[in-house]
Amino acid sequence: MSSDPTAPAALAPTGRGTLFVVAAPSGAGKSSLVNAMLAREPGVSLSISYTSRAPRPGERHAQHYHFVSKAEFERMIAAGDFFEHALVHGDYKGTARQSVEPQLAAGRDVLLEIDWQGARQVREKIPDAVSVFILPPSREALETRMRNRGQDSEAVILQRLAAAREEMAHAPEFDYWIVNEYFDAAANELRSIVIAHRLRREVQARRHAALFATLAGPAAAG
Repeated sequence: MSSDPTAPAALAPTGRGTLFVVAAPSGAGKSSLVNAMLAREPGVSLSISYTSRAPRPGERHAQHYHFVSKAEFERMIAAGDFFEHALVHGDYKGTARQSVEPQLAAGRDVLLEIDWQGARQVREKIPDAVSVFILPPSREALETRMRNRGQDSEAVILQRLAAAREEMAHAPEFDYWIVNEYFDAAANELRSIVIAHRLRREVQARRHAALFATLAGPAAAG
């Protein structure tokens, strides 16, 4: 249990939940930042994506991704099972509808870790989704992080570095930018985005409709 007195309890579902979308080039530290934020924000659910690539060392099915074959992924696309999907570095990645839509309808906030292509599809379906792009402090730092992971071959690293420039060119499509130079600061910034959005008037009005009616409605007859 967190000892931080400012850490909120899970929010009671009221109205429709908020969809948070977090994207970044490979190696920018997206997953680590998301995990740090989720540990402090129990009211946000992480949607586990599907992918057609093979698991990396230490990755577990249904914990990091739902790992399926390329043929199975394409079958799911044809069946309309995905909320969003894209072909990334030669492999499919996507979010199943069942992972997102029922939770939002029940009033729970949901976070997606996806790429810029998936984020664009999400914005078309849910224009009020809150989108965040994670940037590295430099291209050199991005390459160092990729190599230090020790999970990919040299050919894959070079492919990802070549793709990173194009991916980062789409950062202006996102609502917020976070530069992940100092991890703790970046994690706090991501959490601050979630908290600030929850305090917006329209969100608070849904969550506290009965309270506002009592506070600002007509005075009861004496």
